[in-house]
Amino acid sequence: MIDTATLQNWNAQLKDASPEEIIAFSLKQFQGKIALSTSLGLEDQVLTHMLCQIDPTAKIFTLDTGRLFPETYDLIDRTNRKYNIKIQVYFPDPKDVEEMVSQKGINLFYESIENRKLCCQVRKVKPLQRAMQGLDAWITGLRKSQSTTRTELQFIEYDNNNHIVKINPLANWEEEDAWNYVEKNRIPVNPLHKKGFASIGCQPCTRAIESGEDIRAGRWWWENPETRECGLHKR
Repeated sequence: MIDTATLQNWNAQLKDASPEEIIAFSLKQFQGKIALSTSLGLEDQVLTHMLCQIDPTAKIFTLDTGRLFPETYDLIDRTNRKYNIKIQVYFPDPKDVEEMVSQKGINLFYESIENRKLCCQVRKVKPLQRAMQGLDAWITGLRKSQSTTRTELQFIEYDNNNHIVKINPLANWEEEDAWNYVEKNRIPVNPLHKKGFASIGCQPCTRAIESGEDIRAGRWWWENPETRECGLHKR
C-alpha cells in the first residue's frame, strides 16, 4: 500500500501536469503492474489513444457484463483495429449470473437498489477484481464534474475497496475538453453519444439524457444521484 504522504507528494508534483504526463509518470512508477480499465466511453477512448501513443504494449482491459449495447461491442473491434491492440475482455462467472437470475429475475435491478447493486457486483465488480490481479495501479477515465460522488477526485489516490492505486489523468477535464481531443485526433467513439447517451453502461440501465440534465442522469435514472455508482468507484 502507498502511504498518504507519497500520494500527496505525487499529486503536488503533478498539479499542473497534462494527462499524458500523468500517464507517463504512472507507467514509470508502476512498471508492468498498471493497466487502463476502459468502458469504451468518451473519456476512456481518449485515454486509450494517449496510452497507445506512450506505450502501446500497456495492458488495457474491459468488462463485458453480458448486457452491453451492440454499439459498444462494435467499438471494441474498431478500437483494436485502429491502434493494433487487443483489449482484454473479462466476463462475469456464468454460475454467479445463473444463480442471481434464478433467484431475483432477469431484470432484478429495477426492483430495488440492493438488487441493482447485486447485479453490478456479479457482472462488474467481481470480474474487475480478477482483471486487477497482479496489478498495483489502474488508470480510469473519471472526471470531477461527472457526478456529485466524484468532486473530490485526485490525480492519484488509493482505492481502499480494491486495495490498489487509482490514476485519474482526466480529473480536471470538462466534457468539452474530451470532445475537442477526440475530434482533433480522430478517435473512434460510441455513436450513441451523438444520440444523447452521455454515459454508456449496460443497455437496460442506460438511457439518453435530456438537455440540461446531469451527464450521469442517464445511468440508473430511477435512483437518487447519490446512489448512482456501480461499485467500481465507491467513494
